[in-house]
Amino acid sequence: MTSTADRPSSTRTWTTSVRDDTGPIVLGGIRTSWAPLAKQTIIAALIVGAAVASTFSPWLEVSDAPLMWTGVAIALAGLVFAAVAARWPAAMRVELLVPALDFFAVGFLRFGTGDGASVFTAIVVLPVVWVAANPGRRHVVWPVLGTTGTLLLSYLIAPTEPRPSELVRLFIVVFVFGATAAVTNELARQAGMQLAAVQRRRRVAEGEIDRAALVQQSLLPTTTVGLPDELRAVGVCIPARTVGGDFYDWFATPGGAAFTLGDVMGKGVGAGMIAAAVRSLIRSTVDETDPAVAVRRAATGLATGASDLTSGQFTTCFHVRVDRDGHARWVDAGHGLTVLRSADGTVRPLRSGHLPIGVGTSWTAEDTFLEAGDVIVAVSDGVLDLFGGDLDSLDRFEAWVAERSHPQQLVDGIADLAHAGEHPDDVTVLCVAYQP
Repeated sequence: MTSTADRPSSTRTWTTSVRDDTGPIVLGGIRTSWAPLAKQTIIAALIVGAAVASTFSPWLEVSDAPLMWTGVAIALAGLVFAAVAARWPAAMRVELLVPALDFFAVGFLRFGTGDGASVFTAIVVLPVVWVAANPGRRHVVWPVLGTTGTLLLSYLIAPTEPRPSELVRLFIVVFVFGATAAVTNELARQAGMQLAAVQRRRRVAEGEIDRAALVQQSLLPTTTVGLPDELRAVGVCIPARTVGGDFYDWFATPGGAAFTLGDVMGKGVGAGMIAAAVRSLIRSTVDETDPAVAVRRAATGLATGASDLTSGQFTTCFHVRVDRDGHARWVDAGHGLTVLRSADGTVRPLRSGHLPIGVGTSWTAEDTFLEAGDVIVAVSDGVLDLFGGDLDSLDRFEAWVAERSHPQQLVDGIADLAHAGEHPDDVTVLCVAYQP
């Protein structure tokens, strides 16, 4: 938040930003401390389920129950370690210890449920994929060694002379799972490269948006120096996103000062660019006494053809020129959200039937004479959302304005309402007080 106050009137501007704060679990394929627990839960559930099914099913063989349950115990030990790693991320440095235990767990399960005839050997593919998904070609070698160890564990437990056909089968199994590890590793590498590229583009885009927000913020007036002493101005702009489509402005004129509040349809960078263009075009009419000329010039400057990018885009705008004697000439281009609060607390609207910039083709100015203590209050439609956003919100807003006589009170009050909760649209308010 930036704030300047060189006189009793001041300007305050806010910008908003979005931050990733998703806790210990970050979506988008990024490994987290909870991922090993999720993976190991599936593997352990399969191994436990295989042991239970083998115990109670007459169609499944149990050749060595103690070793079968030893495999279950090893899988559960890996589950405990994964749970510890989820609570203490420092343990993630040895995350691959968990799938290494799984190779042993599957090996014992295989031996205890029929060895070469076991139907549960395929479970080994899960730790293979787990390890191979890590970056680096070495993570293709470890799954191959793990699979080989799983298949040869039975020969260490019960040394026998393997038949040639058995050796061929073991070689094919190891080769297939090794190919699975290689493909998984390559896909993970490509996915990592794509993710890194997306993150780089995102950082570039975020940097450009941040710079656009800084540029937009720099276009808002930060001081009332140069305005006549009879006029006090204060405003605030709180965009719904980093860059918004609302703007307000003021500048000195030969006889007094001019004030503008605009609201571009939509939000984001595109709306912000149009808002900057409208502001510049209106400012170019500093020497024109008719405020309608400023609106017509803005409409002409944005009308570059029916097929241009701004076709269908419109901007509502309230522009007023106030002289030192209190004579105010104003034009309302489809905005309809400006009121005049008199010193006695009465509130009346300043609106006309003209269409917005980008829709209408002609505008005419109207005259109002300000008395001491009068305050012109112009807001964007995002302010009405703070008062309910329904058909009665404008009445509630006008009643709220009637209770506050000082422009700084009005601006601060709306800012507090905006920051009290979410606001789906940009929130902007401009107050101009006449104090002769």
